[in-house]
Amino acid sequence: MSAIYSRIIGTGSYLPAKVLTNADLAGTVDTSDEWIQQRTGIRERHIAADNEKASDLALQASRRALEMAGITADQLSLIIVATTTPDMVFPSTACILQSKLGVKNMPAFDVQAVCSGFVYALNTADLYMKSGQYEYILVVGAEVYSRILDWSDRGTCVLFGDGAGAVVLKRSSTPGILASRLHADGSHADILSVPGQVCRGAVSGTPLLQMDGGAVFKFAVKVLEEVALETLEAAGLQKTDIDWLIPHQANIRIIQATAKKLGMTMERVVTTVDRHANTSAASVPLALDEAVRDGRIRKGHKVMLEGVGGGFTWGAVLLQW
Repeated sequence: MSAIYSRIIGTGSYLPAKVLTNADLAGTVDTSDEWIQQRTGIRERHIAADNEKASDLALQASRRALEMAGITADQLSLIIVATTTPDMVFPSTACILQSKLGVKNMPAFDVQAVCSGFVYALNTADLYMKSGQYEYILVVGAEVYSRILDWSDRGTCVLFGDGAGAVVLKRSSTPGILASRLHADGSHADILSVPGQVCRGAVSGTPLLQMDGGAVFKFAVKVLEEVALETLEAAGLQKTDIDWLIPHQANIRIIQATAKKLGMTMERVVTTVDRHANTSAASVPLALDEAVRDGRIRKGHKVMLEGVGGGFTWGAVLLQW
């Protein structure tokens, strides 16, 4: 029996219509466009409408990915959604998305790995594909972080935005996903979290995001380099073999530091953080879709996807386009 691989045959993305600029934020919290751009590289972010949930954003991104892939939703074998901001406690956002796509009879589930969610979900989909049971898999990252932010805290509210990105994987006899590596260390849970919970119908704890920015920065730069090198080693490749780096879009300084450690110029790094801010599990597929559609990523290119987020979780997936 010949080897089974996963190849991405379609990408899609969706950003809510409302754009919130740094100048807009400066009118409500003690900050400025200059302060935000110097520290993060962010100029603006998109904010979901009151009636938009993660599944709605996921639906739009999924439709675009399916259209590029040239298949219909009923041809899917599996749906995986990475999200930290699900529509509800249960059922899963993946099941809600399945219904909105108008299909049934294939498994659907969520992955919760915060900003590493899409990388985790893509790795998971690849392993499912290699079982030989699946032909097409939809993998989505969708977030509405605007719902879990303290809009009076300038240290966090300026950093995040809403959006969704999706890919369609197809079973292939030629390599697409070359290697993946995932990690987690729960001992760092307190430096980035939303510690609130629903208890007997009421919210207990703090239901808004809290973060130790300095600790997150140091941890992210360290592990993003390490996991990229580990993934390259697994694929039998070198740093110079990477054509494009698509890291989690959290902060331009983290992205620049990671690129430097990997010996890459910023011309070979896909960045959307200036326009999207940090969209958590959606950031990598949003950036991937943009680079595919504008022609930067072409057939034969090797693309490194990376994520790091609360948990702490981190991982990388190396693709050949």
